[in-house]
Amino acid sequence: MRPQILYFLFTDIKYLKGIGPILSKKIAALCGGTRVFDLLCHKPNSIIDRTYMPRITEAEDKRVASFQVRIESHDEPKIRKLPFKVICRNQSGFLQLIYFKMKGDVIRSMLPLGEERIISGKVEHYGQIVQMMHPDRTGKLENADKIIRIEPQYPLTAGVTQRKLQDTIAMALEKFPTLPEWQERPEMNFKDAIISLHNPKGEADLLPDTITRKRLAYDEFLAGQMAQRLVYRQVTKKPGIKIEIPQLSPRRMTGSSPQPTARPRDKHGVTNEVINNLPFKLTGDQNKALQEIYEDMTSGNRMFRLLQGDVGSGKTVVALLAMLPLSESGYQAAFMAPTTLLARQQKEWFEKVLLPLGLKVELLTGNEKGVKREDILARLKNGEINILVGTHALFQDEVIFKNLGIIIIDEQHRFGVVQRLKLSQKNEHAHILLMTATPIPRSLTIANYGEMQISRIAEKPAERKPIKTLVSPIDNMGEILGSIERAIDKGKKIYWICPLVEESEKSDLAAAQDRYDFFHNRLGAKVGLIHGRMKETEKNSVLEKFLKGEHQLLVATTVVEVGIDVRDATIMFIEHSERFGLSQLHQLRGRIGRGDKESTCILLYSGRLGEQSTERLKVMKKTNDGFVIAEEDLRIRGAGEVLGTRQSGFASFRFAQMPEHEEILYKAREDADKILKTDPLFKTPRGEALKILLSLFEYDESINYISAG
Repeated sequence: MRPQILYFLFTDIKYLKGIGPILSKKIAALCGGTRVFDLLCHKPNSIIDRTYMPRITEAEDKRVASFQVRIESHDEPKIRKLPFKVICRNQSGFLQLIYFKMKGDVIRSMLPLGEERIISGKVEHYGQIVQMMHPDRTGKLENADKIIRIEPQYPLTAGVTQRKLQDTIAMALEKFPTLPEWQERPEMNFKDAIISLHNPKGEADLLPDTITRKRLAYDEFLAGQMAQRLVYRQVTKKPGIKIEIPQLSPRRMTGSSPQPTARPRDKHGVTNEVINNLPFKLTGDQNKALQEIYEDMTSGNRMFRLLQGDVGSGKTVVALLAMLPLSESGYQAAFMAPTTLLARQQKEWFEKVLLPLGLKVELLTGNEKGVKREDILARLKNGEINILVGTHALFQDEVIFKNLGIIIIDEQHRFGVVQRLKLSQKNEHAHILLMTATPIPRSLTIANYGEMQISRIAEKPAERKPIKTLVSPIDNMGEILGSIERAIDKGKKIYWICPLVEESEKSDLAAAQDRYDFFHNRLGAKVGLIHGRMKETEKNSVLEKFLKGEHQLLVATTVVEVGIDVRDATIMFIEHSERFGLSQLHQLRGRIGRGDKESTCILLYSGRLGEQSTERLKVMKKTNDGFVIAEEDLRIRGAGEVLGTRQSGFASFRFAQMPEHEEILYKAREDADKILKTDPLFKTPRGEALKILLSLFEYDESINYISAG
């Protein structure tokens, strides 16, 4: 049950006075949720200073000013198109108010003759006349303190006015409950921090280094870190499948990591045979990650590990070698890929390696239907399938394993804290390995995966050559087209990535279609097009043609960012590269250079580059290291952009701001560890207050796991 003290903060905003169902939907889209608390998390991004009260004749042109005036006359026009004018005055001069398309009765009621009013808005000088077009604020003298103030300004959306948002937030703040304190030595309490957030006294109060923002950032981090630890404790509280692991053959191992201490056993011959048959040596990073995974599997505890691999670092090989000892010991493995195409590619590769060695691999996606699907599910249930590869279809209720030993999820950032727990319910003792090819800065890794053990693979396989990156203006499309034609004549495969137009898939699609038409008119069937609005079967068909070489130039939106593996694609053009963030440019570039051939990425830009764009493109030229690039992206753009809508699935911060609040994150992390050690059942007064904090940030489900401590 949600604590009663939070009821108002969880009230749907449509029930607030003056909102209703239509406006509430617009405000909810703006604030990221329908609760009153979501509304109060919507931070002001600028201010208007209405405390400037000069003499009327001395007021600065184009500046917002406030005046106490007496209404002298109404000048109502005879022709509707002309403005309604109101003449006001005080001891310092006359002020003319101008209203277009506003009913005279409304104006006369708002500004009655002979009465005094507070007026605030932008001053304009028209010859000797000082005037104000449609004043922002008018009010009686007793409401002066509500007008003559520093007024917060919020990001808006169509149909939501600044005035309405301000009034609604002010109304919500009046009813904000006083919550019990969960911090040990706070400089201000949570309620005061929320009120302060919405009542800045100047521009400096909008910055992340204020006491207000630091307090709120800490609370947000603390809630997330505690929730992660509670989930981790729940997942790992039951023992994991314990197996003996192979003494890995030294023929294909590199690096200085210690070999496992378990004695070699014949039943692990398949694992060593796979390693020895690989056409490459494992890198030091791959070896280290594998040792960490194997140590988890021999510990008797349940593994819950994140394998963070840079683009093209070979994390899938590690995943395969993680599955094999379990498969050889009679357990099944589930491998979930982000797209149907990649799932099929992984299944084919696993099958090629494992079928000759007696292990059976099967594919299950949304495309397998009817008798074929029933047959797969039956063979899975009776244990005939050793490794099941698929998409989200793997976690449907009817997918039943006989003896599941490990769950591996690729590009798992689509799942939140609680979803990770639900994935484990196929077998409460099965190990869980989550994988991502999106390098994430250390601080954001802690914020999003703080509860997990983490292995990193940054080192590229020896046969992979660094991708050469060039930066060029897009001025001469004729010359670019000529270079593409010459590359196609040599049998090369090329990506052409279309620009981000705006946060609109329709606009991105239009840009891709236009570019496809341009190339198709010149190169015909050698050009393919892929975008996010295509059906899965259509995408797969185009990508199959690209794989087989029927298409040699693939025009694409950022749908190719993950889940596409075409080994012999060696050239990529990224149009309007200045519009992309560093991490996304790196992910896109990672679609080439996946084989042993030289590869080139050309970052095309248009017009004059801004300072930030220039800095980003320089970083891309300088390094192929995704972890370096991720840290630079965080420094240049901040976490809001790095983990923005284009990389959905990561936790977005309401109050915290990275990298500015990085040290606060580390403090919250330490505090979460301390809390769970000293008060694991949250029985102390602080523990009870922390349950309210968890509920406030919607980690309610994690509260259910407290008693499991």
